Amino acid sequence: MTRSTSTTRVCFVALLALAWTAGGSRAADLAQVRAEPNLEKRARLALDESDAALAAARSDYQKGDSDRVTTDAAKIADSADLALLSLDQTGKDPRRSFRWFKYAEIRTRGLLRKLDTLERDMNFADRPVIEKARTEVQQVHDKLLQGLMEGKPK
Repeated sequence: MTRSTSTTRVCFVALLALAWTAGGSRAADLAQVRAEPNLEKRARLALDESDAALAAARSDYQKGDSDRVTTDAAKIADSADLALLSLDQTGKDPRRSFRWFKYAEIRTRGLLRKLDTLERDMNFADRPVIEKARTEVQQVHDKLLQGLMEGKPK
């Protein structure tokens, strides 16, 4: 066996292990995000988690599992709220230290577009679940945008 073949096999096994561990519990992932001590990184991880929950919701809806779609929709809203809370806890002025606030605003805007697309793809009777999550993410987006435009309240 050559060196490149063994290296390729090791990389393949590592990728399989990574894919296997990535399919873990979503609740545990959100708990890990909450445990992150760096507040800006916590906000970014929470937004990553909301994107993953949205992908899971789309997949679960296509499989016909409405209970899991409801759980995923709640996780989307919780993750967006956690991102906003984490950025608020930094105590930074969004107009002076706008990097993470603008990043979160852009990500929530993209999340809103994806939620809107999912909602349109869903049956009319199934839409209220996603509509509630979209409303909560819209509120988070509006607060982020307001903070960027007006600054920190005095």
